Amino acid sequence: NRPALATGIGDILEPVALDLSHLTLVVVKPDIWVSTAEAYAMITPHQPEESLREIIKQPVSEWKERLKNDFEAPVFKKFPEIWQIKQQLYERGALYASMSGSGSAVYGLFDETPKLKGCFDKHFVWISEKLNRKI
Repeated sequence: NRPALATGIGDILEPVALDLSHLTLVVVKPDIWVSTAEAYAMITPHQPEESLREIIKQPVSEWKERLKNDFEAPVFKKFPEIWQIKQQLYERGALYASMSGSGSAVYGLFDETPKLKGCFDKHFVWISEKLNRKI
């Protein structure tokens, strides 16, 4: 698998150079089901100030203030536990954290493997090794 930017209605994929090989990926999936149709009905899409193509050229540590998921605000309002997971990832040292798509999984990118003991005991947690390759 390789990262790609999707355009059109998501049907046009353009590969992008994105080196995440030095990072650890953590995915936390709470036992919450978010209806994709309902999530789409709740969002107010925003035109970003800068393109995703430009944002991902920046260090991951700069993504926090620049790379946003429009689904987060309404989903976090309905399911505050998902917002709490994102905050806990940042508290544990994530360089960047975001809800995946319309939810409910949340992922974080870390310089080092974080200490999560006791943090997400009620949730499914997956922790990668360092991504170990340039993608």
